[in-house]
Amino acid sequence: MEEESFQGIMDRSPFIAWIHNISLNQQKYMKSQFSELDLGHDVRYIMYIYDNPSCSQEDLVSMFCQSKGNIAKILKKLEDKGFVKREINPKNRRKYMLTTTEKGNELVPEYRRISKEWEIKVGITQEDIELKRRIREIAINGMKLTEEG
Repeated sequence: MEEESFQGIMDRSPFIAWIHNISLNQQKYMKSQFSELDLGHDVRYIMYIYDNPSCSQEDLVSMFCQSKGNIAKILKKLEDKGFVKREINPKNRRKYMLTTTEKGNELVPEYRRISKEWEIKVGITQEDIELKRRIREIAINGMKLTEEG
Protein backbone atom coordinates (compact mmCIF):
# COMPACT_ATOMS: atom_id res chain seq x y z
CA MET A 1 0.00 0.00 0.00
CA GLU A 2 1.37 3.41 -0.99
CA GLU A 3 1.77 6.08 1.70
CA GLU A 4 0.40 9.56 1.31
CA SER A 5 3.22 12.06 0.83
CA PHE A 6 3.43 15.81 1.02
CA GLN A 7 6.74 17.45 0.08
CA GLY A 8 8.34 14.00 0.36
CA ILE A 9 7.39 13.52 4.02
CA MET A 10 6.03 10.04 4.69
CA ASP A 11 5.41 7.89 7.74
CA ARG A 12 8.63 5.99 7.06
CA SER A 13 10.71 9.18 6.61
CA PRO A 14 13.44 9.64 9.21
CA PHE A 15 12.46 11.87 12.13
CA ILE A 16 15.17 14.36 11.15
CA ALA A 17 13.53 14.78 7.71
CA TRP A 18 10.37 16.02 9.43
CA ILE A 19 12.37 18.45 11.57
CA HIS A 20 14.25 19.64 8.48
CA ASN A 21 10.99 20.14 6.58
CA ILE A 22 9.50 22.16 9.46
CA SER A 23 12.63 24.30 9.61
CA LEU A 24 12.71 24.96 5.86
CA ASN A 25 9.05 25.87 5.70
CA GLN A 26 9.34 28.16 8.72
CA GLN A 27 12.34 29.86 7.09
CA LYS A 28 10.41 30.31 3.82
CA TYR A 29 7.54 31.89 5.71
CA MET A 30 9.80 34.19 7.72
CA LYS A 31 11.72 35.18 4.61
CA SER A 32 8.44 36.20 2.95
CA GLN A 33 7.57 38.32 5.98
CA PHE A 34 10.97 40.06 6.03
CA SER A 35 11.81 39.95 2.31
CA GLU A 36 13.09 43.54 2.28
CA LEU A 37 15.89 42.59 4.70
CA ASP A 38 17.32 39.74 2.56
CA LEU A 39 18.60 37.86 5.63
CA GLY A 40 17.43 34.29 5.14
CA HIS A 41 19.03 31.96 7.69
CA ASP A 42 21.47 34.67 8.78
CA VAL A 43 18.84 36.06 11.15
CA ARG A 44 19.72 33.19 13.51
CA TYR A 45 23.13 34.77 14.07
CA ILE A 46 21.55 38.10 14.94
CA MET A 47 19.23 36.34 17.39
CA TYR A 48 22.09 34.46 19.02
CA ILE A 49 24.11 37.66 19.42
CA TYR A 50 21.03 39.45 20.78
CA ASP A 51 20.55 36.69 23.38
CA ASN A 52 24.29 36.46 24.18
CA PRO A 53 25.69 40.00 24.17
CA SER A 54 29.49 40.16 24.02
CA CYS A 55 29.71 36.64 22.58
CA SER A 56 32.62 35.89 20.26
CA GLN A 57 33.00 34.67 16.70
CA GLU A 58 34.24 31.39 18.19
CA ASP A 59 30.92 31.06 20.04
CA LEU A 60 29.11 31.29 16.69
CA VAL A 61 31.50 28.75 15.13
CA SER A 62 30.67 26.27 17.92
CA MET A 63 26.96 26.94 18.06
CA PHE A 64 26.27 26.75 14.33
CA CYS A 65 28.97 24.28 13.25
CA GLN A 66 30.35 26.74 10.71
CA SER A 67 33.92 27.49 9.72
CA LYS A 68 35.68 30.57 11.05
CA GLY A 69 35.86 31.95 7.53
CA ASN A 70 32.16 31.47 6.90
CA ILE A 71 31.24 33.13 10.20
CA ALA A 72 33.56 36.05 9.41
CA LYS A 73 31.82 36.57 6.02
CA ILE A 74 28.37 36.40 7.59
CA LEU A 75 29.35 38.85 10.32
CA LYS A 76 30.76 41.26 7.75
CA LYS A 77 27.45 41.14 5.86
CA LEU A 78 25.43 41.66 9.06
CA GLU A 79 27.73 44.53 10.07
CA ASP A 80 27.38 46.17 6.65
CA LYS A 81 23.58 45.90 6.94
CA GLY A 82 23.72 47.50 10.38
CA PHE A 83 22.45 44.61 12.52
CA VAL A 84 25.58 43.74 14.53
CA LYS A 85 28.83 45.33 15.56
CA ARG A 86 32.18 43.89 16.49
CA GLU A 87 34.30 45.44 19.22
CA ILE A 88 37.72 44.35 20.35
CA ASN A 89 37.57 42.42 23.60
CA PRO A 90 39.58 44.40 26.17
CA LYS A 91 40.50 41.14 27.95
CA ASN A 92 41.86 39.56 24.76
CA ARG A 93 42.69 42.06 22.03
CA ARG A 94 42.86 39.29 19.40
CA LYS A 95 39.15 38.55 19.81
CA TYR A 96 35.98 40.46 19.06
CA MET A 97 32.91 40.84 21.23
CA LEU A 98 29.69 40.84 19.23
CA THR A 99 26.59 42.87 20.03
CA THR A 100 23.44 43.81 18.17
CA THR A 101 22.90 47.39 17.08
CA GLU A 102 19.70 49.35 17.61
CA LYS A 103 18.52 47.98 14.25
CA GLY A 104 19.23 44.42 15.43
CA ASN A 105 17.57 45.09 18.77
CA GLU A 106 14.41 46.19 16.95
CA LEU A 107 14.44 43.22 14.56
CA VAL A 108 14.65 40.36 17.07
CA PRO A 109 11.41 40.98 19.04
CA GLU A 110 9.49 41.54 15.78
CA TYR A 111 10.99 38.40 14.25
CA ARG A 112 10.06 36.40 17.35
CA ARG A 113 6.51 37.80 17.31
CA ILE A 114 5.97 36.73 13.69
CA SER A 115 7.67 33.39 14.34
CA LYS A 116 5.23 32.79 17.21
CA GLU A 117 2.34 33.62 14.85
CA TRP A 118 3.73 31.02 12.42
CA GLU A 119 3.83 28.42 15.20
CA ILE A 120 0.17 29.07 15.97
CA LYS A 121 -0.81 28.92 12.27
CA VAL A 122 0.89 25.53 11.79
CA GLY A 123 -0.62 24.11 14.96
CA ILE A 124 2.14 24.28 17.56
CA THR A 125 0.33 24.62 20.88
CA GLN A 126 1.10 25.08 24.56
CA GLU A 127 0.84 21.31 24.91
CA ASP A 128 3.89 20.98 22.66
CA ILE A 129 6.19 22.60 25.25
CA GLU A 130 7.42 19.19 26.43
CA LEU A 131 8.10 18.18 22.83
CA LYS A 132 10.06 21.41 22.27
CA ARG A 133 12.07 20.70 25.43
CA ARG A 134 12.91 17.19 24.19
CA ILE A 135 13.91 18.40 20.72
CA ARG A 136 16.16 21.04 22.33
CA GLU A 137 17.71 18.30 24.49
CA ILE A 138 18.28 16.15 21.39
CA ALA A 139 19.89 19.13 19.60
CA ILE A 140 22.25 19.70 22.54
CA ASN A 141 23.13 15.99 22.67
CA GLY A 142 23.91 16.11 18.94
CA MET A 143 26.19 19.10 19.42
CA LYS A 144 27.99 17.34 22.28
CA LEU A 145 28.37 14.19 20.22
CA THR A 146 30.03 16.09 17.35
CA GLU A 147 32.36 17.86 19.80
CA GLU A 148 33.51 14.48 21.15
CA GLY A 149 34.09 13.00 17.69
